[in-house]
Amino acid sequence: MADRTDENPEDWADRASRGDDQPARVTSGARFGMTGPGALRGWLVVLALLSLVVFVNVTTELDDAHRRGVAMRLAWPLTLELTSAFVSCFAVTLILALVRLAPPTRRPYWRTALIHLGGSIAYSIVHVGLMTALRLLVFPMLAMRYTWSPAELPYEYRKDLLSYVVVAVIFWLLDRRTAPTTAAEPAPVPADPATFDIRDGASLLRMPLGDILAAKAAGNYVEFALADGRRPLMRASMAQVEAMLAPRGFVRTHRSWLINLTRVHALSPAGSGDFRIDLGEGVIAPASRRYPEALARLKGAN
Repeated sequence: MADRTDENPEDWADRASRGDDQPARVTSGARFGMTGPGALRGWLVVLALLSLVVFVNVTTELDDAHRRGVAMRLAWPLTLELTSAFVSCFAVTLILALVRLAPPTRRPYWRTALIHLGGSIAYSIVHVGLMTALRLLVFPMLAMRYTWSPAELPYEYRKDLLSYVVVAVIFWLLDRRTAPTTAAEPAPVPADPATFDIRDGASLLRMPLGDILAAKAAGNYVEFALADGRRPLMRASMAQVEAMLAPRGFVRTHRSWLINLTRVHALSPAGSGDFRIDLGEGVIAPASRRYPEALARLKGAN
């Protein structure tokens, strides 16, 4: 087994290893699909916003034309705005998919930002392409002429970028409000005092307590470090896991970490009153000065 001597233990939870003989599996908790209460409410809000934008833009263009003393048919601004809104209704599907693939709170943040930057460009390409094609088809039917130039792309992208951000935030917030909470799931119950059940997706791992080195909070999940190198993820809160393991020799050394006192090999200063805990098998956990009782127990155990 390769040594794991991460200098920054916070990065440990971003990896989910299944061992040397099994393929890696990462569980993000994202809910794919275009349906669900959050998606439906998001569509309704987006449709309401599009209707408002169409009304405001059409009336503004008519008013501006009137102020300039220029005659403008209602069909002209109405067709421009309706074709844009019609295409947007389909293009926002891409935004919803990307919000569920990479929620704004997903780490690493730079990767999430890159995904959404690329998504905004793809959204703009789809929106402008389909909108232009639809206008070239509809305008001649209404005895009107429509022209478009690639020079308009920067202007269109600025508008589409703002639309992307607004719609993404709407879908994300409504998805969060309708997402099932971890409290709705039954808390794992240990099989007996010497073992602990880790529910990794559809699998159940019944592990001896001595084989569990530590547990680390990872969003809506808790990631376990096992002596055999596996890193299973269980959908539960850190508080739930701590309540079950604290009476059985585990101690909270950090707001995100729970370690097995019987597996502590060494304790070394990390600066500013913090410490590093060597749990063996290359696993290094942090010990924060904000947990003085845990530090006292660690020094006593070490």
